[in-house]
Amino acid sequence: MSASPSHNNEHLSQSSRSTILVVDDDKNIRELCAQALRNYRVLQAGTCEEALRLYEKGQIDLVLSDVMMPGGSGIDLLKQVKALDPNATVVIMTGFANKEVILDALKEDADDFIKKPLNFLQLKTSIEKTLERKALKEELADVKHSDELKNAFMSLVSHKLRTPITGISLFLQNLRMGIINPDDPLFQQNVAMASEEVRYLGTLVADLLLFSQMMVNGTGVNKSPCDLNEIVAEVLCKCREAHCSYDFEIDFAPADLPPVLLDASKIRFALLQVIDNAFKFSGKFGHVSVKIGSNADTAFIIVSDAGIGIPESEIPKVFEKFYQIDPDQTGQIRGFGLGLFYARDFIRQHGGSISLASEPGLGTTVTINLPLQ
Repeated sequence: MSASPSHNNEHLSQSSRSTILVVDDDKNIRELCAQALRNYRVLQAGTCEEALRLYEKGQIDLVLSDVMMPGGSGIDLLKQVKALDPNATVVIMTGFANKEVILDALKEDADDFIKKPLNFLQLKTSIEKTLERKALKEELADVKHSDELKNAFMSLVSHKLRTPITGISLFLQNLRMGIINPDDPLFQQNVAMASEEVRYLGTLVADLLLFSQMMVNGTGVNKSPCDLNEIVAEVLCKCREAHCSYDFEIDFAPADLPPVLLDASKIRFALLQVIDNAFKFSGKFGHVSVKIGSNADTAFIIVSDAGIGIPESEIPKVFEKFYQIDPDQTGQIRGFGLGLFYARDFIRQHGGSISLASEPGLGTTVTINLPLQ
């Protein structure tokens, strides 16, 4: 029974998204492989060196390589590709029945073998099955990673909730036992502490609801014409009110921009994370600067502070899930370490980018780029 047209179309659509790199010093072999694999995106290389250059550019799903080539064997290429990416998928073509060649390839984690002379039906079947196994492995890895993230998040939530609850509980126990004297000046300090912890718990719960909503909504973006100056000014005002007990010097430079198509709630959230961090890590007498501008078809927002800065080794981590800057290494930084992760995700959903430059003791500058059209 033949496959239905819809099934065939689905298969072609799936295969067309995969990129195969065919590596063989014989151009005719490469062309014949490309013809047999015409439902895929096929790249060609005649040497190991050329193949590595193409692989390093990324977006290659499978490498199909001959064993014997001048300037380096397919086994050498297999080793180098796996060194670049341990999860790389490599199929070896060989005209040799030498067990040592096969054992060497297996030792280096080759995913499959195809014997020469090539049977193109066998070639297509092998590539299809290898890509299916690759997709399954990636799916299993995603599930495992998701479970690890879930466990890490639950542990983090437990820790973050337990700390303020412990402080409030101790205060109430002392109050009930009569240990705290209402006439003692420390009593008012403890009341203020308990009130602050209650407020913080409310913030944590609100954040949990917000993050869970983000996970449900996924990558959906509901754009409408927005005044970027207005959104930034609103977020800046909110951060200034939240840190009103500190004496900040604030510079805000808006720009003459046309309305920008944005999902206002997501961009507002992203800006809140960046600007609030500028206040948070600037100390009690900091300086925060927010500048809006445009360049060709891109709007940019530059948020700078003169705060504690970030060590160079930590900069690549700041957009990771659950990462929190902890300059004093107390382990008591508040929040879940998800703000900048989602900020970057939301900005990317708009086709934009976010970058960070910092130096310890000299402050941090965050630049956000958003397309105007």
